[in-house]
Amino acid sequence: MSAKPRTPTAEKFLTIQTTHPYETLNSWTPDTKRVWVVFHGIGYLSRYFLRHFKHLDPKENYIIAPQAPALYYLDQTYTHIGASWLTRENTALYMDNLLHLLDQLWRTEELEKAPSLVLMGYSQGVSVLCRWIAARKLKCDRLLLYAGRVPEEHRVADFAHLSAETQVDYFLGDKDPFVTPEMRGGMRERMEQLFGSRLKINEFSGGHTLVNALITP
Repeated sequence: MSAKPRTPTAEKFLTIQTTHPYETLNSWTPDTKRVWVVFHGIGYLSRYFLRHFKHLDPKENYIIAPQAPALYYLDQTYTHIGASWLTRENTALYMDNLLHLLDQLWRTEELEKAPSLVLMGYSQGVSVLCRWIAARKLKCDRLLLYAGRVPEEHRVADFAHLSAETQVDYFLGDKDPFVTPEMRGGMRERMEQLFGSRLKINEFSGGHTLVNALITP
């Protein structure tokens, strides 16, 4: 008996207006020296991610943490909630949605007025941050890329607009389970190609975890 032919489905799209939360730590005052925008990794909520920045001087540092939009329960106890920025499903579409969200964050927080702008991504947050920088040609005083990978589609030209004075710090744990020894050399080489003399590679003893002591002004 032959199988019945499948009924084809059609993917359609809706355009809607949404309201989206984000979290901040400290206040932006005349004493503020640095404004940070920090992108968490998969499984975080932004308010918990900000715990990694509480050691910074609150008078000098104002930290903004966008919230990834896709929330989910972390396990079958349905107790703890995490979030994800993107998956391989409709990546370009959902990244375009994120760009509009992040552009509104830029306008709302008036980031062009920051005395010194620090952009940081951790794990999955690295790819989202890099795509935002490349798409909008954002400039910053410092860029921190921690335990994550720059998307494969990016080329040197995508970051050529960054000032020669922009400090780019790349952090990678020597025991990161997501980075094999074979991958490590290639990742270093690619980062050097993308960011050139701006780049400082910081290899630390540890895995795929944030070390607060490495997050410095």
